[in-house]
Formats: sequence, C-alpha cells, structure tokens
Amino acid sequence: MSLITQFLIGLLFGSGLTLAGMTNPQKIQNFLDVAAIPSGTWDPSLAFVMAAGTLVTYLGYKLVLKRKRPIFDTQFHLPKKKSLDAPVIVGPAIFGIGWGLGGFCPGPAFTALGTGSSQAAIFIVAMLGGMVAARLIALKRIGEKTVTVKA
Repeated sequence: MSLITQFLIGLLFGSGLTLAGMTNPQKIQNFLDVAAIPSGTWDPSLAFVMAAGTLVTYLGYKLVLKRKRPIFDTQFHLPKKKSLDAPVIVGPAIFGIGWGLGGFCPGPAFTALGTGSSQAAIFIVAMLGGMVAARLIALKRIGEKTVTVKA
C-alpha cells in the first residue's frame, strides 16, 4: 500500500511541476535573471509556484501534525537541530548555485527525464556525483573524529 501511495504522490508532484513549467530550465533562469526586468524577459512565475508550495506545505504540516502518528510509520521524524552551522548554510548555497546554473533542481530534473531531456540527464549524473562526493567527505570527517583503540 505504501509503495502505491508514494507512486501516486510522486506522480501528482511531477504532474504539478510539468504543468507549472518547472521542467524547463530556461523558465528558472529567466526568473533568476532580475537584470532582465527592464527588458521584459524576467519571468515571475516561479515565485507563484514557490508561494503555492509553501502554502500547501504549511497547511499539510498543520493537518498532519494533529495526528498521533504518521500513517506509514510509528512516529514522526522531525528535525531536532535548531542551530545553524556551516553545512546548513553551505549546502543550500551550493544547491542554489547549481539550480541557477543548471536551471534544474532534483524533482523537475527527474520529471524532465520523461521528456528525453539530455540536459536533465547530465544534471542528474552531476547531482548524483555531488551526492557521492558529499557522502565521502562526510564519512572522512566522521572517521577523523573517531578515536580507534587498538587491543
């Protein structure tokens, strides 16, 4: 049941991204190019997509967190960390730079694969490479902090 529900949620999400034009990297880059406002090529539609997503997320959290537990788990897994540190700042900054340069973020990139977009395929390969590199760096940092005791 959970797999079917997840598939349907992903299908709804992908359909919304496609309908909003978020699978078109030029649409994202036109939004980020605020210097194009005087020329009329600036595209504000991404702001409306973000506002709608924020509203849906806010209402969803309000509704879901009234439950004693999630439908497909025994407990809620909410962030416990309340402070900002370098990974919390640097990670989103790298994400934003990649989004601006490539015109994709992960959801729309996977959705655009369905259209046969070679740009999306290149982006996904680079994104997965970055994820592997980040994991290796994190594991190396954890290993440096771990004290090994020889018997």
